[in-house]
Amino acid sequence: MSSEEKLNQLRQLTAELANLGGIQALLDWDQQVNMPRGGMEDRSAQAALVAGIMYDRATSPDLGALIEDLASEIPDINADDDLAREIKVAKRDFEHISRIPREKLIEFVMVTSQAHEVWVQARQNNDFASFAPHLTRIVEMRREQAELFKPYDHPYDPLLDEYEPGMKTAEVKAIFDALRPKQVELLQRIAQAEQVDNSFIRQKYDFDSQEKFSRFIATRMGYDWNRGRMDLAPHPFTTSFGYGDVRITTRYLETDGMSSLFSTMHEAGHALYDQGLDPKYRNTSLGRPTSLAVHESQSRFWENLIGRSQAFWQFAFPIVQMLFPEHLANLSLEQFYRGINRVEPSLIRIEADEATYNLHIMLRFEIETDLMEGKLQAKDLPEIWNSRMQAYLGVTPPDDSSGVLQDVHWSGGMIGYFPTYALGNLISAQWWEKMVADHPDIPNEITAGNFAPVLAWMRENVHRYASRYDPQDLVQKITGSRINPEPYMRYLEQKYSQIYQL
Repeated sequence: MSSEEKLNQLRQLTAELANLGGIQALLDWDQQVNMPRGGMEDRSAQAALVAGIMYDRATSPDLGALIEDLASEIPDINADDDLAREIKVAKRDFEHISRIPREKLIEFVMVTSQAHEVWVQARQNNDFASFAPHLTRIVEMRREQAELFKPYDHPYDPLLDEYEPGMKTAEVKAIFDALRPKQVELLQRIAQAEQVDNSFIRQKYDFDSQEKFSRFIATRMGYDWNRGRMDLAPHPFTTSFGYGDVRITTRYLETDGMSSLFSTMHEAGHALYDQGLDPKYRNTSLGRPTSLAVHESQSRFWENLIGRSQAFWQFAFPIVQMLFPEHLANLSLEQFYRGINRVEPSLIRIEADEATYNLHIMLRFEIETDLMEGKLQAKDLPEIWNSRMQAYLGVTPPDDSSGVLQDVHWSGGMIGYFPTYALGNLISAQWWEKMVADHPDIPNEITAGNFAPVLAWMRENVHRYASRYDPQDLVQKITGSRINPEPYMRYLEQKYSQIYQL
């Protein structure tokens, strides 16, 4: 068989795995959006069946031999070209999944599928005790999975690597250690300043009007509705079933009139990335986003650096005033802008302001690493969570639903995911500095409601590369440095010094 024939065969197998992944994602999307509670047992079996089929395809000896043959025919598998990179990533994927026994993978899928439904009810009922045994088993299984990847520097490394290829726990700790004191110092200065009023947000805004505005902004951002849709979910998320079907979800809160907009912009930011992958990588090992941190850099960029910017609201404020006159008609743009950027330690991560958000992530990262090291047991998490929330943010959750049960991630076994949110924040500021350096007129375009230049820059510099580069290499290529907290701190300092007159 010629090299070209081998490559075509590899891409055919890769396409089949991608299609199976789309089916798996569809089952998960339906479980979170539509599935009745009674469907849990059947859905777990369905998800396990698909996972088993995927595992068999992804670990087949024929696929392994094909990858090894192609790798041996490439002069330098680390070369900076598309083909070498494609084979390198395919080899990495094969070696990774092959380390996990089939029966363990199937068990993990079934355990997490069931745990998700238990978590939903536990959160509604403020009943951590009902979820604790499921979380205990998930933590045990994640430890077992990490053991399969020895040697490692830290048992958290293999889990982090699933979401952030090549990243080490020590790197994240170093970044967070450099960032934490600077954010805490900024928060202390803000706490001493006169607080801004955001009472206009804490009212019930008409849900239909919220949806219209959210759809309008997602459209202006460039979200392609011919390849997507928007639904409701308790915990908003984005999922991709393929290049032609990338869906977002949002939610509407009676106590926060702007939450749905920022949620929609966040998820649409994710979706724009998936919709912007270069089609030339389709059906190859490179045909997916490079990492969760880069993915989060997109969602956090659109939600915060655009959606909470003064430039954006110079365009959008007259529109929301017309939609919600009973709340906003007598408010000035400056009052509105300052109000939506109020800094206030809060209980809920996804509702946290930019100045405190990373502290929520650091808390979760520390808990996860302690769980993996065996320093913490799942049953003890409510007490640990509450004490660290008080230490980090000065607030204590009144119940577990607004505390340790608030996030969906642990019920899905996604230990290792949380650091990517904060890393995404840092990268988003690096993108912004480079974008404005390349195109100084972009702030004025945003003021005019023209987001096309922003999306075009992202398409050219980030989206199109898919997994052509590892995340740190991509950030280095585009901005000239690896993931760096300094641009993010410059952004926060400039923004909040103006808002709070520091």
